[in-house]
Amino acid sequence: MKLNFEDLILFENDDYILINKPPNIASLDERNADKSLSILRMAKAYHPDAQLGHRLDKGTSGILAIAKNPAAYRHLAMQFEHRDVTKRYHAVVDGVHDFDGVSVYLPISPIKDGTAVKIDRQKGKDAETIFNTLKVFRLHTLVECIPITGRMHQIRVHLMCLKAPIANDPTYGGKPVFLSELKRKFNLKKDTEEQSLIQRVALHARSLTFDLLNGERTVFEAPYPKDFDVLVKQLEKNS
Repeated sequence: MKLNFEDLILFENDDYILINKPPNIASLDERNADKSLSILRMAKAYHPDAQLGHRLDKGTSGILAIAKNPAAYRHLAMQFEHRDVTKRYHAVVDGVHDFDGVSVYLPISPIKDGTAVKIDRQKGKDAETIFNTLKVFRLHTLVECIPITGRMHQIRVHLMCLKAPIANDPTYGGKPVFLSELKRKFNLKKDTEEQSLIQRVALHARSLTFDLLNGERTVFEAPYPKDFDVLVKQLEKNS
């Protein structure tokens, strides 16, 4: 998989690079994976002082801010700390839901091996997410998710609590999306196993809003990658 970092860039100035991270590429180096492919490594090859302003899960696509100098990094880190950054994600979830500014405020703690999280009212850390329905399909809903805090897997576990797990997210109860379930006259070729329309958790970081160093409040938006776009179009077409 040959990826050109410059092709991912949506915006660049003297302080920041905003990219549209492809799915299935780690933000940081992973212990046992191909190191050359992490976003951080690609960013540093492009600009030696690059630092990631935040992270996205490996499977999650979308907007990611990279600082090009220490002052820019500090400026963004402070905004994250004071919750002055607005992050908006789009998720395709199982079932039909009408969320209008629904806030889930449930504390989260990691499960022992650290690969997933659970709701933990006793020992968990504060976590809050706001959800809005964007589009309703026959069996699914496109939801906007606005995390107020930045806990691991927060959106995924909070949607599970709303009985709206993200499509193709088995960790939190989300089911694969099969075309045969959407299309009334669907014929699968003999001896082939049907694949989910999306091969990862159906979550995309749609936009990021923060202040540049000159104080200008700016919204950066990342278009859907191909797999997410195909999923949404198939859901539209077949509802």
